[in-house]
Amino acid sequence: MTTPATHLWHPSNARYVQIDGFVPTPRGPQIPPPRALAWPAKDPGDTLDYVFDLGPALTANPGDGINALDVSISPANPGDVTLVSAAADGAKAVLWLTGGQASTNYTVTVTATTAGGRTLARSITLPVVALATVPAPANALTTPTGQVLTDPTGTPLTMI
Repeated sequence: MTTPATHLWHPSNARYVQIDGFVPTPRGPQIPPPRALAWPAKDPGDTLDYVFDLGPALTANPGDGINALDVSISPANPGDVTLVSAAADGAKAVLWLTGGQASTNYTVTVTATTAGGRTLARSITLPVVALATVPAPANALTTPTGQVLTDPTGTPLTMI
């Protein structure tokens, strides 16, 4: 007898950003600026999960986790990146994002309120690039139907 498989969904580590936390900064004349948070590029046709981990900012507060999320995306014109859904998984915000205009950098601002009453807000850059329509070089090898031949990494094979 065939039994249907049960699938467990886990957010992807490929689109994971972690908050900088609250670590002591060194004293002296040169204080390094905080590093900018950014997710890897997405294609306008992608609908993917993006994870923002607030865990390092809550390390001294066991049991505290995200209670509410407010997400805003800029720019916000027709056809731009939109939020499909947002969920909390402990100290991780999981956002499903879709759409976008190619060659545009979007700013996703996540404001999380924790069960302990803390509010944390950070902006994350999400570049949108036309990944599905990369033009093939003029000397690319093609099939009789015109499809470009590629290696296992998706790089077009070319004539010498």
